[in-house]
Amino acid sequence: MLAGKETAILKTSTRQRRPAFDRESGVEIARKLFHANGYDAVGIADLTQALGIVPPSLYAAYGSKLGLFERALKSYCANYTLPLERYLRPDRPPAEALTDLMVAAARHYTRDPEQLGCMITEAMQADDPKAREVANGFARPNIDVIRAYVAQHAAKKDVERITDYVLLNLRGLSSYARLGYTAKKLVDCSKTAGRALDAEFA
Repeated sequence: MLAGKETAILKTSTRQRRPAFDRESGVEIARKLFHANGYDAVGIADLTQALGIVPPSLYAAYGSKLGLFERALKSYCANYTLPLERYLRPDRPPAEALTDLMVAAARHYTRDPEQLGCMITEAMQADDPKAREVANGFARPNIDVIRAYVAQHAAKKDVERITDYVLLNLRGLSSYARLGYTAKKLVDCSKTAGRALDAEFA
C-alpha cells in the first residue's frame, strides 16, 4: 500500500502526463461541427464538449466562439473548397468551364453526408451579423475570381448579370445539397443551367 505522500505524488504525476490541448486539432473538430450544424446552432457547450475542454480554455485558445469560427472557415478555405483555377482556365470555352465548375460543385457539396453544402455559403446566411460578415469576407476572393473570369469573355454590360447567375446557381446547389438532394439531381440541374451559358457566350 502506498503512503499518503507517495499517493499524492502519483496523482500529480498522472495529471502532468495529460497531453496538452492541440489548438489546430480543435479547429478541425470545430470546423466539422460548424459545417454540419451552422454557426447559430453550435453553442459554447457543444464546442467545449466536442473539444474536451472547459469554456475558459476555449476563450484562452481562440478568443471567442466567433474567433474559433473564423479559424474554422480559414481551414475550410485552405483545404476543402474547389480549386477554381482548375476549371476557369483562360484557354477553355467559358460556358463549358463555368458549367464544369457547377457540376464539380454539385458533386463536391454532396460527397460527405455529414458535411453537406458549402460551409462558407451557408455561413453567409447566419442569423448572427458578425458571423455573416466573417463569411462574406472569405467568400469575396472567390467571387472576384469568377467575376474576373467572366469579364475576360463577356461584354462589359453583361459581366455582373452572368456572374450573379453563376453565383446564384452555386449557392442554390449548396442549399439543395443540405436539403438532401442527390449528387445526380444536382449535376443534372447544373447541366441545365449550363445550357443558358451556351447562349450567353455564343
